Amino acid sequence: MSLFTEWLQYGFMRNAFVAMLLITPLFGILGTMIVNRKMAFFSDALGHSALTGIAVGVVCGIRDTDVSMLLFAVVFALLLNKISSTNTAATDTVISVFSSGSIAVGLAILSKGGNFSKYSSLLVGDVLSITPKEIRYLAAVLIVTALFWLLGFNRLHALSIHRTLAVSRHIPVRFMENLFAVLVAFIVMLSIKWVGILLINALLILPAAAARNISENMREYHLFSVIFSVFSGIFGLLVSYFTNVATGPMIVIIASVIFFCTYCYSLAVRR
Repeated sequence: MSLFTEWLQYGFMRNAFVAMLLITPLFGILGTMIVNRKMAFFSDALGHSALTGIAVGVVCGIRDTDVSMLLFAVVFALLLNKISSTNTAATDTVISVFSSGSIAVGLAILSKGGNFSKYSSLLVGDVLSITPKEIRYLAAVLIVTALFWLLGFNRLHALSIHRTLAVSRHIPVRFMENLFAVLVAFIVMLSIKWVGILLINALLILPAAAARNISENMREYHLFSVIFSVFSGIFGLLVSYFTNVATGPMIVIIASVIFFCTYCYSLAVRR
């Protein structure tokens, strides 16, 4: 067996590889609209809310903290969406305060009695721990997201261009915004244990931002975003295996390199 294929003999690496093939297209697809609608603050705050969701579950005695994390994220996403739609100059500040306060409350509750160590893995994630059952969940979410994108992309795109334009086209603006926010919340919470709270926003933003640097139309924008996201995930997984470095940070490093390469390319083309 060659050096480059020896990782296939390990079940956890095969599971992680399949998970990357499912998670990264999700990030690539959602990231395009998050970047278009300038929702980087939103997705970052949403990721930080995961600890608070877990803390709420612990306080309420909920055994399955994944459920409390998801429910809290949905409520948090809808609240942030409401704040974002106010169009005030201080919107980004308010969201940042919500984000900081949320993670502080979560850390305070979970660290009581010195018990935070069992939750610390959520900060950077561990895709190598994913199970076949969780992979099936990811596959189902990918299918749902693809259907949502096929049926709702034009409406979301109109929203990203101008809310008034969307209203004039009889698009249910508030409903579409809330539906998208809930979808992002669901995918972020589902992926956080494998990607990590500190890295989830980077993986949502970087591939889409890199794609935007070199795309000439919306079709290229989505295609390049998915390609960059999948490449970063797969290549980062393999590099982390051979270098014995955490997978999440390695993926973000590769995605960052791709962004800066496309940024430099776009500057050179404009000249």
